Amino acid sequence: MLLTNKIITETALNLGFNLVGFSGAELLEDDVIHLQNWLKKGYHADMYYMERNIEKRKNVKEILPSAETVISLALVYNTPDTHSGNNKYGKISRYAWGKDYHIIIWEKLDKFVEEIKKIDPLFEAKTYVDTGPVMDKVWAVRSGLGWMGKNTNIINREKGSWFFIATVICNYKFDYSLPVQDMCGSCSACIDACPTGALVDGYMLDSNKCISYQTIENKSGIPESLKGKFAGWIYGCDICQEVCPWNKKFAVLTHESLFYPLNGNKEILITDAVKMEQEEFSVRFKDSPVKRTKLKGIKRNAEFLLNP
Repeated sequence: MLLTNKIITETALNLGFNLVGFSGAELLEDDVIHLQNWLKKGYHADMYYMERNIEKRKNVKEILPSAETVISLALVYNTPDTHSGNNKYGKISRYAWGKDYHIIIWEKLDKFVEEIKKIDPLFEAKTYVDTGPVMDKVWAVRSGLGWMGKNTNIINREKGSWFFIATVICNYKFDYSLPVQDMCGSCSACIDACPTGALVDGYMLDSNKCISYQTIENKSGIPESLKGKFAGWIYGCDICQEVCPWNKKFAVLTHESLFYPLNGNKEILITDAVKMEQEEFSVRFKDSPVKRTKLKGIKRNAEFLLNP
């Protein structure tokens, strides 16, 4: 075989990824049962796409018939910047301060596959960045990138949890990584800190109560029952990561300059958001993840914050 774990790892690290892990392309039987239980509880809110492609989520050979290995990659996005603490401003989630991570990681993944194919043209791969029917967090755990925290984020004991996950399904066999121990222990900091009580049933998130879901994915009205509970967040929420002891002690900073705040996008004056016009929104949030919620969503979120 031309390819080795070392070659894959060095190629990924040279492209800026921070963690690399390997797992066998096995059926995710138990994990799909966990997913289906989550769906039955209605915790996915109106994200009905989560109900589709269950077979692909369970069996990556439905995506790439020649699949032998799932390579999980992590890219840290943490920067030393912080929010101002001024309650006149709506806070934007840390992951969305810079350029859209999809654009950044897709470019890196294309380059990664290109470099590997130079070594072996028979290398086949399908790559994903949370946009396809792939259980990226499950594969990240199996590949040893970290453990699934009680806040449902993947936590690495040397780097914390401020990182994106990319998944590469490929037709090569490698030496597989060992999963790491769950180090959350008896800690309940994330559960206790969530102002809406979205972390329920142990390692499960109820999207209906999640500030990130409500301010980004929800396209209708925000429930009145959540009034006064958003803690100033206008787009996304980082509370369950901010309070995590592993982030407080071990979080590292990104080497990717494009994740640093663009156009002051750490926060936005709430009154400005209410009266913002489309042109201003389009210019300020060009290539930003904030575009996902559209101007209509930002205005709705701002009005929700102004009328607790």
